[in-house]
Amino acid sequence: MAGLNRIILIGNLGRDVEMRFTPSGKPVANFSLAVSEQKDQTEWFNITAWNKTAELCNQYLAKGSTVCVEGRMNFQVWEDEKGKHNKGVVTANRVVFLSKQSGSREESNEDYEIPF
Repeated sequence: MAGLNRIILIGNLGRDVEMRFTPSGKPVANFSLAVSEQKDQTEWFNITAWNKTAELCNQYLAKGSTVCVEGRMNFQVWEDEKGKHNKGVVTANRVVFLSKQSGSREESNEDYEIPF
């Protein structure tokens, strides 16, 4: 049986993008995304973007920026002296910049297709 792991989120960055590089030189960007369906209910998501998408996110996004993220949900599990932990992370395949930045709307995705 085939499966599907796809998530689409629209929200605002809760902090500036954190950019780093793997030992092999691949760029990776991390940021948190606040998604509010109702005024008093906000869900927080950890987002990871790779390669050109990571570089563009780092260049154009800042805390408060509005974006649409399409990707897949992954769960990281680890154990330490405090016990077992798990954390959900969205790996972004596509990030559409919805905020006005430098007078234009930017889009970043691995395959450079328009999502809508």
